[in-house]
Amino acid sequence: MTTAAAAPHLRVVGADTKTVPQLRGTWTADQLMTAAFPEPRWAVPGLIAEGVTLLAGPPKVGKSWLSLGLGLTVAAGGRALDMIGVQAGPVLYLALEDTPRRLQQRMGVLLQGQPAPSNLTLATGCPPLTQGGDTAIAAWLDTHRNARLVVIDVFAKIRGNSPPGASAYDADYAAVTRVKRLADHYGVAIVLVHHVRKAGSDDFLAEVSGTNGLAGAADTTLVLKRARGQADAVLHATGRDIDETEYALHFHANAGAWQLLDGPVQEHTLGDTRGAILRHLRQQEQPQPPKAVAEAIGMAYDTVKRTCLRMAADGQLTSDTGGRYGTPNRPVGVPRVPRVPQPAFTSENGTDHEGQLGDHAVPRVPLDHHTPEKGGAWA
Repeated sequence: MTTAAAAPHLRVVGADTKTVPQLRGTWTADQLMTAAFPEPRWAVPGLIAEGVTLLAGPPKVGKSWLSLGLGLTVAAGGRALDMIGVQAGPVLYLALEDTPRRLQQRMGVLLQGQPAPSNLTLATGCPPLTQGGDTAIAAWLDTHRNARLVVIDVFAKIRGNSPPGASAYDADYAAVTRVKRLADHYGVAIVLVHHVRKAGSDDFLAEVSGTNGLAGAADTTLVLKRARGQADAVLHATGRDIDETEYALHFHANAGAWQLLDGPVQEHTLGDTRGAILRHLRQQEQPQPPKAVAEAIGMAYDTVKRTCLRMAADGQLTSDTGGRYGTPNRPVGVPRVPRVPQPAFTSENGTDHEGQLGDHAVPRVPLDHHTPEKGGAWA
């Protein structure tokens, strides 16, 4: 083997270990697979977890109503979007485009006479992140170590100037990463309210204003888009801790509140006639002829018949030679699978069934508080 002494023109690279950068967070595969990690803390189970969530949407779509409503619900405990149970905890809401008077009016509409939660702290001003804004947020988190949510409305007001010479992508990524260090250090969910581009896109991530660096650095991206039909908007969601999905939302203007609608988005974004037909057929044990559908939903037979033909051509319904229609997930001629009879609860078998009746797609909020791995003041 050739040594440095035998070949004086060669030198040992990195011989001084004090100046060599070291890898961090190193694991062997077997160590990582046997390690136990706490579940992520959810501000809104299934939707907003600890880390950075980017909430984007066009102007006046209702982002502030949505974020403030979530802040009030998390601070008080209850049901976010009228559907998802949340655990109460301290919330910081930075309303950087509002005045105290406007905030008071909005909260009055949202609360509908209920008392305001003392767990919610509101501020209308904060320095840019690069000028001490992150330190100011950290100071609040230091005094509220069990905080569940921080909302920054809007992110553009606090992100600060880009580093000289940095590309647009690098600047966007660095700005969100600065917030992510806060979220990861304190184990808290931070929501950044942001805008979308004027030009639409088939990919909702591409609609987020700025470069892909914003969505790339965020843990979760939510895009609120107006939709035609019965739903006021569709909330598109993707992230590291959530599956890519979409939700239909309805806005109650008199209460300033967004409500999560049950069922697939398609049912709510279809026209009234198609939506009514699809909802009716999904509830039926057997496929139905247009006449039976028309009588059930209270619409004219000719209208229902023409609409069923078009829906079948579009792949929204299936049909058979007898002119009966069903939904694609259960084609015509295939009866619904009967429910398996459940044994009666007894003292002996009750334990085997506990919890099953209340299961749903949204995971529950862990009851134990997550303690950040790093302690002490933010630096």
